Amino acid sequence: MIASQKAIFLDRDGVINHDPGDYTRSLREFTVLPTVYATLKKLHDAGYLLVLITNQGGIAKSLYTHADVNEIHTHLKNQCEENGFALTDVYYSPHHPHFGESLSRKPGSLMLERACAKHGIDPSKSWMIGDKTRDLEAGEGAGIKGLLLPVNADIADLLDTLLASPQEDHEGDK
Repeated sequence: MIASQKAIFLDRDGVINHDPGDYTRSLREFTVLPTVYATLKKLHDAGYLLVLITNQGGIAKSLYTHADVNEIHTHLKNQCEENGFALTDVYYSPHHPHFGESLSRKPGSLMLERACAKHGIDPSKSWMIGDKTRDLEAGEGAGIKGLLLPVNADIADLLDTLLASPQEDHEGDK
């Protein structure tokens, strides 16, 4: 498969939903930020695949379970569909450095690399949006340009940049 799709890779806590400062442990604590659905719909309509890439180290710390994370992600996928677009895929790392190392945990790029391989995504046409430098480092490791969004900020503020041609931006980086 030739990598030809463009994608927006999104961190979860602080970009998609309100980050309370520690962990979002359950669906009850999961509050999507105000402009997320409208912004993601515009990006989807512009031809971007939308891929969630999130560290969920609270699993390794026994603060919540895989089932809790899956409940949140199923809810998010359903809400995206109700808003007229699909979330292409979700990747999460349940690991935490206090309990061992993992290449999947950001700043490692394995989750992004897997998504690119599975969905035929061209990293040079794609973006990683995160609220921490490790998000952008993960993108960089997979050859994906990153945009840093302040924690719990308005993702719509990035629309003009995201809808501009990322290939032109990447050409200047080489």
